[in-house]
Amino acid sequence: MTDALNLWFDPTKCLIDGAWVAPASGQCLPLSNPSTGEEIGAIARGTAADIDAAVDAATRAWQGDWGRVTAVERGRILYRLGQLVLERADDLARIEALDVGKPLKQARADAIALARYLEFYAGAADKLHGQTIPYQDGYTVYTLREAHGVSAHIVPWNYPMQIIGRSVGAALATGNACVLKPAEDACLTALAFADLAKAAGLPDGALNVVPGLGAEAGAALSGHPGVHHVSFTGSVMTGVQVQTAAAQNVVPVTLELGGKSPQLVFDDADLDAALPFLVNAGIQNAGQTCSASSRILAHRSVYDQVVERMAARYGELRVGPAMADLDVGPLISAKQKGLVEGFLSQGADLEIAAQGVLQDAPNGGNYVQPTLFCGVAPDHSLARDEVFGPVQVVIPFDTEEEAVAITNGTDYGLVASVWTQNGARQMRLARAIRSGQVFLNNYGAGGGVELPFGGIGKSGHGREKGFEALYGFTTLKTVAAYHG
Repeated sequence: MTDALNLWFDPTKCLIDGAWVAPASGQCLPLSNPSTGEEIGAIARGTAADIDAAVDAATRAWQGDWGRVTAVERGRILYRLGQLVLERADDLARIEALDVGKPLKQARADAIALARYLEFYAGAADKLHGQTIPYQDGYTVYTLREAHGVSAHIVPWNYPMQIIGRSVGAALATGNACVLKPAEDACLTALAFADLAKAAGLPDGALNVVPGLGAEAGAALSGHPGVHHVSFTGSVMTGVQVQTAAAQNVVPVTLELGGKSPQLVFDDADLDAALPFLVNAGIQNAGQTCSASSRILAHRSVYDQVVERMAARYGELRVGPAMADLDVGPLISAKQKGLVEGFLSQGADLEIAAQGVLQDAPNGGNYVQPTLFCGVAPDHSLARDEVFGPVQVVIPFDTEEEAVAITNGTDYGLVASVWTQNGARQMRLARAIRSGQVFLNNYGAGGGVELPFGGIGKSGHGREKGFEALYGFTTLKTVAAYHG
């Protein structure tokens, strides 16, 4: 069945200590194509025994060959890896499209982003400096930034390549040895990445990949006593479980958990410039994006225009198989489709402004029509809860104060955007909005590999992306030398 995917690696194995090995359970998990619902292969069902072996291998690498590699050489390895990713970008995109269901062009953009993360952290590897601290006479005091040791990475199914790039890339750049547990719904590009890392010259054990179920392999990894740091991206519920497990070992955790991100459109906004961002930020990857803009807050004077323009764009959206490379692909699984349809049923009493159109979508695929609701009250579940599907709501407001109150009125705080030409208002709202990122007259800044990313509240804590991420993957040591 792997022939249909045209893979150059065996997905039914784990990568542990530089070798492809069968899982200790001897079992596999079925792999389905979200576009058709058909089974197209299988992946290894890793368990606690495989996690033990992977953590042991990572420990040996950190204490041995990988731990002795200089920062300059770590950067060179990551750069070579980035080049290999670019060379295989089309292959990676095809695999991701079949595995995750995202349109081919979006999958290729993810592959290019993965390479860019590796390039960025390759260049940053030897630029993470300590400081000297003026102190009492007779002392020289300085600080060192050192790797935690063994870093655990539990990544979700929506953006495997990008999240591996921003977490594993930063962890390797700072000298950590990594154990990666990809989501059982999307393992293929994680395994492909591991194979390319071997080819780039990464020492054995520096990166280990164990596919499997979250309740088995994921739980074993997050609570493993040999792990020194955990990076998790996913749901709030699972994030709480991961942090609770890691707390038993007093291990630091970076959590990125999702959001209910708004775009605020004021009466002086450039609607022509805003429109592509208002729609695309909500429906990209079928809305299965932690930073998806699922709430549009429009000033009442431009509310009708915003709804009309967004509705016109929604009517043009085409939904179909990933390889058809349309605007929107399927959701990742039948389970996720059911969750999104449950949210849509909660909007049965709301006005639907527009929906996208299914185009040659196989009956067995996990398709949901992109749906735009208008006139939604701020306290409605569709305006407060994370749907994680191609669903947006438009909410009217009258004053700046009301817009801020609605914006800050959810449990999340990941991303927000403000559309206004008023410079003073831009500065006021950038401070007033509780969010890890605030964009002014744009949204997402083109991905922003260089821009620190993370949230507050139930969106999580800690920062990934940019140079800031390197601090989270290191621990600070103070050295005080008395010399008289």
